[in-house]
Amino acid sequence: MDIVFHGAAGEVTGSCHLVEVAGRRVLLDCGMVQGDRQADERNAADFPFDPKTIDALVLSHAHIDHTGRVPLLVKRGFAGPIFTHPATIDLAAIMLADSANIATIDAEHDNRHLQPGQEPSVPLYTQDDVDAATKLMRPIEYAAPTEILPGVRVTLRDAGHILGSATVEIDADERGAARKLVFTGDLGPNGTPILCDPAAVPAADLVVMESTYGDRLHKSREDTIAELASIFAAAHKDGGNVVIPAFAVGRTQELLYFFAEHFDAWGLDAFKLFLDSPMAIRVTAAYDRHENLFDAEAKKLWATRPQPLRLPNLTLTADGEASRRINDIHDHAVIMAGSGMCTGGRIRHHLRHNLANPAAHIVFVGYQANGTLGRIIMEGAKHVRLFGDDIPVRAQVHTVGGLSAHADKDGLSTWYGGIAGHPPVCLVHGEDPGRSKLAAELKGKWGSKVALPMPGTRITV
Repeated sequence: MDIVFHGAAGEVTGSCHLVEVAGRRVLLDCGMVQGDRQADERNAADFPFDPKTIDALVLSHAHIDHTGRVPLLVKRGFAGPIFTHPATIDLAAIMLADSANIATIDAEHDNRHLQPGQEPSVPLYTQDDVDAATKLMRPIEYAAPTEILPGVRVTLRDAGHILGSATVEIDADERGAARKLVFTGDLGPNGTPILCDPAAVPAADLVVMESTYGDRLHKSREDTIAELASIFAAAHKDGGNVVIPAFAVGRTQELLYFFAEHFDAWGLDAFKLFLDSPMAIRVTAAYDRHENLFDAEAKKLWATRPQPLRLPNLTLTADGEASRRINDIHDHAVIMAGSGMCTGGRIRHHLRHNLANPAAHIVFVGYQANGTLGRIIMEGAKHVRLFGDDIPVRAQVHTVGGLSAHADKDGLSTWYGGIAGHPPVCLVHGEDPGRSKLAAELKGKWGSKVALPMPGTRITV
């Protein structure tokens, strides 16, 4: 069994790894690059393999940096089955449709400024490509070993990252020897609201593990709750808006859960709450369809309190006109909108109208990749460029790290430590020096053999 790393090797986005086993080729994830200045060019580039030669694709979860190039893979000739959890199928259909819509709008915008002799822009893929991809998706439940190809078995276990997220175990017998590769996708922390904790993996011959927060520790949930409470108290006193760039899948639902749980304690009745993201609205409805995956506390909250989507002062703004009306509100509004890294979407309009206000509060609740507008603001920029204008940053900027959907250094190390024999590890989905520090932690604590693959690296299991 060999694995060749083609994405998220030395960076956080663009997850894509090729496993060659039992004479077959299995792709693990097929995600978009995000945040990089050359992201559009890189996402449109040829795959480093022939899509027609891939026998099967396995998706760890629905986030676009793990699924975003799947319709392109199909468009370019892949026709095999796509295996993943049922909830991921549900969420991926929503997210990929949004991605296709953005690509279409961007192409139309480019073509309005077409010069004579210039080739017209075409979308990376369309809704037809998304439909073709979703038709290939096959559900696998957690802890249900499934033969996806002759001699190749896959088992999914709950990764606790977003709804339907999974660690992927690939088992195969070659020349009479059984080999097992474990791919974490993205691992969530223990104690995440709504979701169950990441499931243990008993054994592996090689672990391909994410390392997004490999060099840092998150705040405790208790400290995070206290921090959010203080932000809302300050915003109430200052009289400004609270603007939250929120990822449509996972983070938005977690925030809504917290709003319902702490509605009275945080004085949220004094604010107008807006979920200004059509995709997040559809995703939250999908969460309701998979309530069986919730942890015990979330099931109890859903049963005994108003569901997060039914808070009395929460407005869901699906259409553009309703979104634009929010910009007429200059105080006591809580505005959640995508994209989570501020690379596009409605959040950029809300930042344009709030960044210059010293009474406003900008709250980052998720990872901001290098080069993204979110990262630039988070790191203390005094001015940013938005829609051709130079916008001063006078708002109060907060980074609430305890809401991360990724396990931190200790969480990753502890999860890995539960695997018998502490097998060799390849660290992916992380920037240096983060993954280098995690490598040192695993070597020092568990005596592990750790590799830091780059694109094109091949490792034999």
